[in-house]
Amino acid sequence: MSSPLLRGPRWADVRVHRTALRAGLGLVVLAAVVTGLLRWANHAYPEPTGPCTSNGSCDTFLGFSSARTLLYEFLRDYSLGMLLIPILIGAFVAGPVIAREMESGTHKLAWTQSVSPARWLLSKLTVFAVTSVAGGLALMAVFWGGRSGVGGVWDLGWADRGVYESIGPVLVAYCLLGVMVGALVGLLVRRTLVALAAGGLVTGLVLLVMGNVRWQLFPVKTISGPASGTSTSYTMHDVPVDSLIIDMGVHNAAGERFIDRQCSPEQTADFPCPSDTRITGWYADVHPHSHFWYVQFIETGIVLALAATAAYAAFRVLRRRTP
Repeated sequence: MSSPLLRGPRWADVRVHRTALRAGLGLVVLAAVVTGLLRWANHAYPEPTGPCTSNGSCDTFLGFSSARTLLYEFLRDYSLGMLLIPILIGAFVAGPVIAREMESGTHKLAWTQSVSPARWLLSKLTVFAVTSVAGGLALMAVFWGGRSGVGGVWDLGWADRGVYESIGPVLVAYCLLGVMVGALVGLLVRRTLVALAAGGLVTGLVLLVMGNVRWQLFPVKTISGPASGTSTSYTMHDVPVDSLIIDMGVHNAAGERFIDRQCSPEQTADFPCPSDTRITGWYADVHPHSHFWYVQFIETGIVLALAATAAYAAFRVLRRRTP
């Protein structure tokens, strides 16, 4: 507490919310311990090679076929749980950190102790931005260590929801967004429970919307080839391994696209095909693994811009409501 970085209002913020900060540290330690144990068990208890593995009836490790299976399950749930971190940050900053002080009036005491309203808010944003980013990076490092060598299986691919956020800088941006959105909501609502719910909801909505549009932020790579014989069937051997397929199908000589097998002899009435259509090739719109960092940096920039806008709006609201 004697550090010059933890003096004045920053020291008070850490002191008041030390229980929550300790809980966050405990979460990181717990995640590291469990991940480390499962990684060790993955090597100590390999998958059995006997006949019992053919029908999946051989349980050898805590009810699972192997420690590797349990590790996969844990990492999948871990990655999805990482999506909750920015939401929890937004809810906590909006409710217990900002709105509770506004509701109880304790912020006025700070303002009478030679601490201006702007400095009061800046102190809170600084403390929780630093701790949120540090905690997010620590949890990301744990996930990186746990996923090393087991990626690309059981929903652990680089483009899967949760994994994508957990292995790139975008999660840090979302943590900062949670802090800034929480501060803005807390200043606007000034009621602890309502602000807590609204802060988490707004942050979660941004996560949901960005998750649905992120693969439209960077142009796809289109791969095509000739149709094989008279059938519309095609092979995907030209598609890079570990690619995210956005769209795929067949096309005619004019470049018009159709659903795969829409214009094949076995087509159904649900997908009619013009009688004069002749399929000449197939196509696939994909994001190869090389697009990962492009999309990450674009999305990170957008989220950081939203966070900066929320921070600016929070200071504007504080200035307008300060007598």
